[in-house]
Amino acid sequence: MSPSPVRSRLLIVAAAALFSTGGAAIKAAALSGWQVASFRSGVAALALLAVLPQARRGWSWRVVPVGTAYAATLILFCLANRMTTAANAIFLQATAPLYVLLLGPWLLREPIRRSDVIYILAIAAGMSLFTLGTEKATITAPHPHTGNLCAAASGFTYALTLAGLRWLSRRKSENAGMAAVAAGNVIACLAALPLALPVGAVGGANVAVILYLGIFQIGLAYWCLTGGMRRVTAFEATSVLLLEPALNPVWVWMIHGERPGTWPLAGGAVILSATLVNTWRQTRSAEPG
Repeated sequence: MSPSPVRSRLLIVAAAALFSTGGAAIKAAALSGWQVASFRSGVAALALLAVLPQARRGWSWRVVPVGTAYAATLILFCLANRMTTAANAIFLQATAPLYVLLLGPWLLREPIRRSDVIYILAIAAGMSLFTLGTEKATITAPHPHTGNLCAAASGFTYALTLAGLRWLSRRKSENAGMAAVAAGNVIACLAALPLALPVGAVGGANVAVILYLGIFQIGLAYWCLTGGMRRVTAFEATSVLLLEPALNPVWVWMIHGERPGTWPLAGGAVILSATLVNTWRQTRSAEPG
């Protein structure tokens, strides 16, 4: 029996909610950013390969460059969360669609349309708001400037990941996308491992955080996402997944008491609103008739 639309929507909501807990969990671990990045991805790779059959199929040389871009995104996101506020980390990563548009003519042979210019300007305006004001170092965000740079870089590498997944979808391989996600976690684990060693006394709390991040925040979230995408439109899925950047700072505020600055919040609101409107516009333009 095929899954119902309601169940599919609930699965995507669950995926967005699980994804959104990443910032709070990463900050909860008493480990370095490199250790969190390596161990989280190692556990996630095992979870994905064990739970999702799609992750074990569709492997070819094409998943390597896409997986590498995704691995860079995973590592940069962990480092950003350890150095700046969770709001800055997730909102700056959410600028990825801007880079997808700019890279489209070269990587995907997709030209920039006149209607895309408004979206590009809106995202650029949102990003510029992050430069206004001064952010003070705090316990949960000790190096905000460096963290913001890592977060902005993760937006670019995430754009490469999205472009790569679109490229894989054109190869008519159903499972290549999830194989690239699994490969990305393997690559991230191995790439960050040299800087994660040596490991001192870890403690049960840190082990619990890493297991949660790998099994639930990534593994279970992708299981929910793949199950929910079957009966939900692309626009609806994208809209629901915007819950991730919206909820991410909320969990961090509730658990760690971290309060993002006014200008970053304004910039994040502009970025998310522009992304939602642009997704709706693209969906309408793609509808037949």
